[in-house]
Amino acid sequence: MANTQGPQGTNDPAGSTQMFRAFVDDASQSRQAAPATSSGPRVGLIVGILAAVVVVAAVAWLALG
Repeated sequence: MANTQGPQGTNDPAGSTQMFRAFVDDASQSRQAAPATSSGPRVGLIVGILAAVVVVAAVAWLALG
């Protein structure tokens, strides 16, 4: 059976592990900072939807009244 993963000894498992740990550390730091900023767009979306409902209700009231 042929070795399809390349020549032996070219990988650096320790380097790969260090790169992975750095990636995980970066991801966990960005996840901790995300909840503080994620409430802003939701509030804007809710306000926008409420404004649209009010405008549609006003137009309907004027058209039927």
